[in-house]
Amino acid sequence: MPYRNLLVPVEDHSRTASVLATATLIGRAFESFLQGVPLAPDISDIVIADISIGATVFDARAREVLSSRAAKLFQAAMALHDVPHYEAGSQDFAHQWMPTMMSDSALGPYGRIFDMIVVGKPGSGNLDPRQATFESVLFESGRPVLIAPTKPPETLGETILLAWNRSSETARTLHFALPLLRRAKRIVIQSLDIHSVPGPSGDQLAQALARDGIMAESNTVTGKTDNEGPAILAKAAEIGADLVIKGGYTQSRLRQMIFGGATSHVLAYSELPVFMAH
Repeated sequence: MPYRNLLVPVEDHSRTASVLATATLIGRAFESFLQGVPLAPDISDIVIADISIGATVFDARAREVLSSRAAKLFQAAMALHDVPHYEAGSQDFAHQWMPTMMSDSALGPYGRIFDMIVVGKPGSGNLDPRQATFESVLFESGRPVLIAPTKPPETLGETILLAWNRSSETARTLHFALPLLRRAKRIVIQSLDIHSVPGPSGDQLAQALARDGIMAESNTVTGKTDNEGPAILAKAAEIGADLVIKGGYTQSRLRQMIFGGATSHVLAYSELPVFMAH
């Protein structure tokens, strides 16, 4: 069974309810084991932001308080969504809490033993999930990342918008997403022929998926732009998608920071769950 092991980092931020609801949605669909872990920023990030806070946040008592708060949030969500406790040897949908606190930098490497990692949509507010958390799991885990939107989704993966730009990152994401594609009721491939990346077209991708028993529609966007993000989200809204599948940072992070890019735009403006890999 795919996606048997899901990692769910937990801290008290603006998207916590959505992260936990999204994790239970995908977990229930695939009868997954959900492992919750408490999360905090790296101490170097705290010190840079505020030296006075950095001196105290990571003492033993403060870590215990943060971990306890995260555990309560996780357990309350598991009870709300009727997710049973894990019992040794069980192969059923279940949850377990690991009390060892993770930092952003440690989270990505730890995620390598899981099938998927569920995090919150990063934002710039003090109470929003951190970009550092997302980048750690995207670049360091080698696993796909499911990004929960601002509000808890009601459905996930029934209608999928697949953003195809021919890149190797997107091809890898597509491979990770096959179990979701096999369950979807409708799939629309948004083929982005803007940067002329060599590789198969969206129509060729649709034909290949059909040979695997996955039926998908193909739609192509052409034109000159440095950011395909608006076209991706516009098509997702048009078809009523409840999931976007996209390769993460198929252009460099530095270029996207300076000039913008599809990944940055989707992260900033999507109100749907987004499935990414790099």
